[in-house]
Amino acid sequence: MEKIKNNVTIKNPQKGFLITAILLAQLGFAQTKPAEFKGVIGKTLAESKEYWPEPVTAPKGAPNVVWIILDDVGYGASSAFGGLIETPVLESLANNGLRYTNFHTTAICAPTRAALLTGSNSHKVHVGGFSHTIMSAGFPGWDGRLPSKNGTVAEILRDKGYNTFGVGKYGITPDEDATDAGPFDRWPTGKGFDHFFGFLGSATDQYKPDLIEDQVHITPDGRHLSEQITDKAISYLQKQQKAAPGKPFFLYYSPAAVHAPHQVEAKWSDAYKGKFDDGWDAYREKTLANQKKLGVIPANAVLPERNSLIADWKKLNPDQKKVYSKFMEVYAGYLTYTDYEIGRLVNYLKESNQLDNTVVFVLIGDNGASKEGTLQGAVDRQTYVAGVTDEQVFQNNLNRIGEIGTPQTYANYPLGWAQATNTPFKSWKQDANTEGGTHNPLIVHYPNGIKDKGGIRTQYSHVIDILPTTLDILGVKAPESIREIKQDTIQGYSFYNSLNDAKTASSHKIQHYYIFGARAIYNDGWKAAAAHHPNSIEVKEAINDKTKASLLNADFDKDVWELYNINEDFNERKDLAKKHPEKLAELKKLFDEQARKNNLYPLIDWSDVYQRKIHQTKATEGQSATELLYKANK
Repeated sequence: MEKIKNNVTIKNPQKGFLITAILLAQLGFAQTKPAEFKGVIGKTLAESKEYWPEPVTAPKGAPNVVWIILDDVGYGASSAFGGLIETPVLESLANNGLRYTNFHTTAICAPTRAALLTGSNSHKVHVGGFSHTIMSAGFPGWDGRLPSKNGTVAEILRDKGYNTFGVGKYGITPDEDATDAGPFDRWPTGKGFDHFFGFLGSATDQYKPDLIEDQVHITPDGRHLSEQITDKAISYLQKQQKAAPGKPFFLYYSPAAVHAPHQVEAKWSDAYKGKFDDGWDAYREKTLANQKKLGVIPANAVLPERNSLIADWKKLNPDQKKVYSKFMEVYAGYLTYTDYEIGRLVNYLKESNQLDNTVVFVLIGDNGASKEGTLQGAVDRQTYVAGVTDEQVFQNNLNRIGEIGTPQTYANYPLGWAQATNTPFKSWKQDANTEGGTHNPLIVHYPNGIKDKGGIRTQYSHVIDILPTTLDILGVKAPESIREIKQDTIQGYSFYNSLNDAKTASSHKIQHYYIFGARAIYNDGWKAAAAHHPNSIEVKEAINDKTKASLLNADFDKDVWELYNINEDFNERKDLAKKHPEKLAELKKLFDEQARKNNLYPLIDWSDVYQRKIHQTKATEGQSATELLYKANK
């Protein structure tokens, strides 16, 4: 008997079983260990006793779990945290649950999602960048392939008697695997989800999404993706409860919203006509006042200066104001519509008498507001084109103003609105060195487990803390192994004790951040951070304008580190690097220690990405950065 697997020839059938098991484990295909037989085997049936192991079941009355994660939403966008965009469902969840005002993400989507699902730092679980070909590299912290030794929340809860469902954006399946030929071990169903309906990439068209269900691509039905995923989520829960009433479930609800393309029915954006005509500067001031009233920022908070890239709204001409306002009306309508779809899910849980016993976490954003719409805003997918000026981009936007928000455009708002919806912070998505990139609202809603309805929690927390907190609420211990694969220790810290104790101290004392050059280290209220050049905007400018080619020469040693006391200066207005050089040196050393511990090195930046210096394989040879980016966002 002879079998061949991955160029290994197995001639001994008895040894072959062991070798095959080892190979399958290495490939991520683990089998459940057969239960020990506890019956009696005699010569006859009369002398024998059957044994049937009891199926794994969750404790009676175990809570359901729903994780909701939105995309590209800044701290000051949703009305639930003082923003000017109406989100009544999120407000209701917060008013009947808890607002966590010191919660952090990684500053960009795939690393945040990898950290969320595993409870460990993104480089530690191999997603320092993305799982896309162009933004992954052949190093342990960068290859974009979640290891089997870092099990997901779906894998953990599935093996504890839960049904596990996911809908919407997944974002951490390698591009090379994302076809109907698989392999499927890094699709959601290979990572613990019983069913998944959504898309595998980072972004997709809302009306023509690159849609999958379970392990196959399917044809979208033409409706908005948010409507489709909500319908599917409810149908999964209805079928499950009909088949097994009372069986607990885990649902990962991850709409594409409000990542570009901003596409939504006109009735939603029309509701905001004229409401942003006074501009992004006024938006910041109004939002800051609202946030103080809500108590989600300190009462003495002061806005950082307007970013030097952003124009004074009062100095814009009428056409500029008209176009920029339209972009924001569409974005706002899209977020309000997303809130409506979340409301449909919440209403189902309420009407089916399941909401009180459901733990709901809402991450309002997987990073800060997006800077990818450029200074002018975008109606086309590619905004950086060689030889095309800002004036030409603006004129195209003006000519197509009536199409913004429709399926005919790939709309994204201009940078001024990103800063506004990031109030009260500076900078934005990708900037892992700033709170503007990493500081997002968090809502926890659990009627059966939270007494302080509408309470505010200020403890420092990070996205890796959601998983251990969830397990603590459920009374579930992190497994030592999953399907016979020994597990790494989960790196996050539970903030379970804070649910009913506003004064309990945070257990999360140290946290590093890194996104393509931008980096920071937090240590018990102190933070050292370095912006990196060239950033993504500068790299694209240099690639499309040969006179700026020198910008591509990155030197990490020339990056300037800043120092902040976050406990006293939560939005980073006072750089203390010169005042406390010894503290800065201490934190820089700590960053290096954390980087080595978490597979962060080598340092890779946007210049490396766009110059195609990483992921050099025969499969990618000859493909430009633009081609690979298009595939990643398809």
